[in-house]
Amino acid sequence: MIKGRQRMLLGLAAAFVALVVLGGILQAIRTLIWDLSYFLPGWLITPILLLGLGLLAAVAVQVGWPWWQQLQQQRQRKASDSSSKAEAPSNRRDAAQQSLNSIDRLLERIQDEVSRENLRQEKERVTRELNRGDLVVVVFGTGSSGKTSLIRALLQQMVGDVSAAMGSTRTTQSYRLRLQGLQRALQLVDTPGILEAGEAGISREETARRQAVRADLMVVVVDGDLRQSELTVIRSIADLGKRLLLVLNKRDLRGADEERRLLEILRSRCSGLVQAHDVVPCSAAPQSLPRTGRSPLQPAPDVSELLQRLAAVLHAEGEELIADNILLQCRHLDQRGRDLLNSQRQREARRCIDRYSWIGAGIVAANPLPGVDLLSTAAVNGQMVLEIAKVYGIELSKERARELAVSVGRTLAGLGIVKGALKLISPALSLTLPTLLISQAVQAVATAWLTRIAGASFIRYFDQDQDWGDDGLQQVVQEVFELNRRDASLRRFLETAMRQVVEPLQRRAGALPPRPEPPEEGDAWAHGHREP
Repeated sequence: MIKGRQRMLLGLAAAFVALVVLGGILQAIRTLIWDLSYFLPGWLITPILLLGLGLLAAVAVQVGWPWWQQLQQQRQRKASDSSSKAEAPSNRRDAAQQSLNSIDRLLERIQDEVSRENLRQEKERVTRELNRGDLVVVVFGTGSSGKTSLIRALLQQMVGDVSAAMGSTRTTQSYRLRLQGLQRALQLVDTPGILEAGEAGISREETARRQAVRADLMVVVVDGDLRQSELTVIRSIADLGKRLLLVLNKRDLRGADEERRLLEILRSRCSGLVQAHDVVPCSAAPQSLPRTGRSPLQPAPDVSELLQRLAAVLHAEGEELIADNILLQCRHLDQRGRDLLNSQRQREARRCIDRYSWIGAGIVAANPLPGVDLLSTAAVNGQMVLEIAKVYGIELSKERARELAVSVGRTLAGLGIVKGALKLISPALSLTLPTLLISQAVQAVATAWLTRIAGASFIRYFDQDQDWGDDGLQQVVQEVFELNRRDASLRRFLETAMRQVVEPLQRRAGALPPRPEPPEEGDAWAHGHREP
């Protein structure tokens, strides 16, 4: 009831204020008409008032409309921010689904059909992974570590005798089974060995690494102290966010003291990468024991400690491992899509820069400037900024584009890059052109080259979400300049400049005499007199 009265009082107050304002406006118009009647005939007063009101309305629209648009954009951004906060994922599964949905939007913007199709297929695979029910355990290690024998031993312990022949693994093999007490089935994946020589070995290692990315749990098998290459691989897997078990195989070949020492070394080397109780020993394929007068004794595999640890981890953390793995794959896929889109944007932006470079060069070639000054071509560069912004899906006003172009131009001049461009380009062109065209060509080609540096700087700016970075605009421009002045880059540019600028200038010059060759040594003209 009290709130209703407050609203009524506020409404009455607002109506009173509106009446007062309206009365003031009408009184001002009446006073203006009265004053004008002393100087103007009556038939002219109404048109003048209408014209004045029209001008006031035009000014109000000109000033108020941009302000209204900006206000609406701010409201939309606030609404989208609030909606995104309201729709924040409540669990890892929802977060993964949101990431997959964002990939659909990326697919719509990727133009290359092959890349788009590959990303779509990978997205479908991850979607199936999101809906799957199996826990995936990938066994990883060098070809000599005994990982395939370990797989066989685990299968014998879990499902009984394994009749299939299992030797050196060349391709990925997967075994589906049930582990007592787990609601989910288990996929045990055997991968090709890593760190093998030759192209075939490198190819198999890439296959193994791809499987590692898809694993819920990694079992890394070693047969002794870690080599640096093995430690690097383990670190790279841990950096992916994977849970690791490190298995020290072939315990039957060493005594208890040596095994204890090796386990301590492994736990020390892998500190921060693998938990201490996740480093376990086993003997996947013990060596047979000779017996006098009888056939050798074949001991049973000893994988009980590994099996107990594996079961404990899967029982306690299986659901979280699946969720973390799927979310990780979704994020990698999303990043891959963004990288593809960013590469596409950079290619389009570079084509735009290339076009405006030669447009600017053409303008300068037609009307040579007294000195190369990027501020004088700010209109061309401002339009280039607008097009690059459009490639990146950014709405940019003409005023803002012009400000960016002018600021980069001033930075180029302030760092001495304009003079540096003239020094780099002048020697290359002075050897091939008549004297009358040298200055004109140098001005045009230098303008094109500076436009390329400015454009590459704008790409950095938009790549970094319209931010010049911690070191600022000057550092970005300086780095781009250093990249473009390298011999190979500059040589490619000058070869294109010869076709785009120099040759058209030569054709336009027509009958101009060629640049005279320097006199040969011993020529009489070199000494300033004729022979008698």
